Amino acid sequence: MDFGLTGKTALVLGASRGLGAASATILAVEGAHVIAASRSGSIPAGGSVDNIEGLVLDLSDPASVAALIERLAEQPVDILVNNCGGPAAGPAKGQSVAAWRAAFETMATPIFSITDAALPGMIAKGWGRVVTIGSSGIVQPIPNLALSNGVRGAIAGWSKTLAEEIAPHGITVNMVLPGRIGTDRLAQLDGLKAEKTGAALDAVQKASRKTIPAGRYGKPEEFGAVVSFLCSQQASYVTGSMLRVDGGLIKGL
Repeated sequence: MDFGLTGKTALVLGASRGLGAASATILAVEGAHVIAASRSGSIPAGGSVDNIEGLVLDLSDPASVAALIERLAEQPVDILVNNCGGPAAGPAKGQSVAAWRAAFETMATPIFSITDAALPGMIAKGWGRVVTIGSSGIVQPIPNLALSNGVRGAIAGWSKTLAEEIAPHGITVNMVLPGRIGTDRLAQLDGLKAEKTGAALDAVQKASRKTIPAGRYGKPEEFGAVVSFLCSQQASYVTGSMLRVDGGLIKGL
């Protein structure tokens, strides 16, 4: 299927690896010119597609975010894929105000500001796509990931509100919620669980896979394909949605 993205420009945040890299690579394969933003400024590993350019962006640095916002005023984009790293693991009980503030200011605030900066260009064209990568923890909180569950939940409320506001301009706003996708982040979390419980890493991963109806971890490219579809011409009537890519992990309706 041709997603109709040839000639479109996509900005993908956190695009050097993991879910962001997979999304950036598939968008480029589909014909979009992709600006792959990350702290390293490198293009996705294995991303040999010619129409990907790297951009240095540190979401925790207000000056770096401000520079991107200035660029968006001069060089509008058609597609924005919001993606940020997750905060440190930990319980809800006992989290400091400073920890909550830091998590919000490095995850939510930059995404809100960058999206606001991208919208005028999309509105002028009467076409745009905003896709934010969230977490299954929005629907079913993940134990020991309180900061991520809380901040990503706030992002979900923002995304749904924005979707209604800008739908008349031909712009869709959606979220994609990954379950357990085989990325460095998941490997880190599995390692922390193994360390905390004293179990072998293989045992932790085997037990984790047993909770997934599909019986395995997802592949980053499987996730990236869903993000790319939501950016496509064909997804023009899908907005305000949260789409799970989790192999059936979340049991709730």
